[in-house]
Amino acid sequence: MHLGLEEALPALVKACFTAAKASQTLIFSSTELSILHSRDQPFQLRYCPALAKKPKKDDEKADKPQGKKFDPFENPPADLLVAPIPQKDPTHNLVLNKFPVIPQHFILATKINKEQTHMLEPDDLAATHACLQEWEKSDPQQEGPSLYAFFNSGDHSGASQAHRHLQFLPVAEMKRDQGDAKWEPLINQMLGDSSATANDSTSSLRSLRGMPFTHYALPFPPSPTADQLHSIYRRLYDAAAAAVRSYIDAKHGDLELHPTEGGSSPISYNLAMTTAGMAIFPRRREGAVLKDEAGNDVGYVAINGTILAGTLMVKLQEEWDLFRRDSSQLEHVLEKIGIPPNYSRDVDLEKL
Repeated sequence: MHLGLEEALPALVKACFTAAKASQTLIFSSTELSILHSRDQPFQLRYCPALAKKPKKDDEKADKPQGKKFDPFENPPADLLVAPIPQKDPTHNLVLNKFPVIPQHFILATKINKEQTHMLEPDDLAATHACLQEWEKSDPQQEGPSLYAFFNSGDHSGASQAHRHLQFLPVAEMKRDQGDAKWEPLINQMLGDSSATANDSTSSLRSLRGMPFTHYALPFPPSPTADQLHSIYRRLYDAAAAAVRSYIDAKHGDLELHPTEGGSSPISYNLAMTTAGMAIFPRRREGAVLKDEAGNDVGYVAINGTILAGTLMVKLQEEWDLFRRDSSQLEHVLEKIGIPPNYSRDVDLEKL
């Protein structure tokens, strides 16, 4: 897909972000950053107390009269609308995130209200890949992919809006303020680390050895078509769904498939994309309860698709302190929210 933008995508997003921040159409909240490790893999921990002050979904419902649920992507404010794409016969809108914690966080939303819980379509993936490519063309000096895309689907995925949308984070902005710490998006390791590959074939599903949750990744061929992107997505999705079903068969009562009436997916998952490839993370919990050394509840940490970038967010000082004091808390959260790797061993990857 050719976006047909009159300006380079990074320049367009940055200009819109700067203007919307100045007009307070969007509310930017800064974070403190620390680097944790799970089995030698670096993860960003971000502390943003401002997020604890945002209204909860239940509170918003109580304050509003009953009726049609507000859809932020149906008619986005002009200050948040980056551009409709492609310019000729647009199918999607590029929109700024209204409450970003990382600068230039933007969103690809379908112009027609399609369900977040339905399967992604070829044009969704083609538009996403086109944005990733356009961003990278404007930053040829960047080592590795310079834009990270993710998708949350299902009750356990961290999804917050029902209107179908994928999200983008500039990698340079994610790295800002990390100093000399060694961190790269986790998906880079899944796709590019030789220790992560089953063999040298680009058609083989990959998993990063040692991670405490089931995940799969596939690299892209050169200049993938919309149909190729969709085929890769379906292979990853089918592997994730098979792992979820294997877990349910072994752990009766701990997890159930979602209702599929209307075409919704029976599983929750996070999907991530860069120009290098795609990765999927099947979910069984949205988050996990943190307990301190005395066994007292400290807080509840909810996780979305930024986890495939190796990034998670906390809202409370007690959570921030506990993670930095006790690095085993990271592994605890990762184990709770995903499908344990041993339940994916029965999945016949050769047939997927």
